[in-house]
Amino acid sequence: MKPLILISNDDGYQAKGINSLVEMLSDIAEILVCAPEDARSGYSTAFSATLPLRLKKRFEKDGVQIWSCNGTPVDCTKLALSELCPRRPDVIIGGINHGDNASVNSHYSGTMGVTKEGCMKYIPSLAFSLCDFREDANFEPLRGVIRHIVSKVLKEGLPLGVCLNVNFPLTEEFKGVKVCRMAKGTWGNEVHKHRHPRGYDYYWLVGNYTNDEPEAEDTDNWALSHGYIAITPTTIDVTSYEAMDSIRKWF
Repeated sequence: MKPLILISNDDGYQAKGINSLVEMLSDIAEILVCAPEDARSGYSTAFSATLPLRLKKRFEKDGVQIWSCNGTPVDCTKLALSELCPRRPDVIIGGINHGDNASVNSHYSGTMGVTKEGCMKYIPSLAFSLCDFREDANFEPLRGVIRHIVSKVLKEGLPLGVCLNVNFPLTEEFKGVKVCRMAKGTWGNEVHKHRHPRGYDYYWLVGNYTNDEPEAEDTDNWALSHGYIAITPTTIDVTSYEAMDSIRKWF
């Protein structure tokens, strides 16, 4: 029996990234896709507490099923695990995302939301992202590395509570792979205010990202800007153990 891989994303089931990923992996595993009907970028680990959810089968052939859901990426993952998976998946994957999820972007990412949800279910989980927001981005250069990483995770698993955030630079040839930490970065100029002709204000949330430690060579931002694939092991446990002793002294 082939392994079972559950895939979702935050760009929607029709996005080129997720369909490229299915094509890359369909010969080594059974593939179940459950992804949003439309783009759900920025939803992180949000789920729908007040919205009724719907599932729709979009495709089934040769060990591949593709479903869409009207909810968030995490909704898709939860519904797939509860209603669609014939057995427990061997791996859960978010992506391939159109655009990077490095540094603090990983906190906002619906693609990482998929991965964190799988990790919280103790299923080996990982996310793939390419630093290219274009709808027709070229994912072919990622093929060999993605197949290698997925094969390793299928064979060896991941530590409990750890998932992988894998980001690819926009280049035809990669200089190599860096296993690195998340860069410290900030978003600024995030709110753009405009005046509607009908007399009220409206706002776009956009912004500009700044790498706050551009010379630090052990970060994901540095790796990507220098042509390396960045793999950041990411933990579910967000406890600051270093701060615990000092805070205990407050009491």
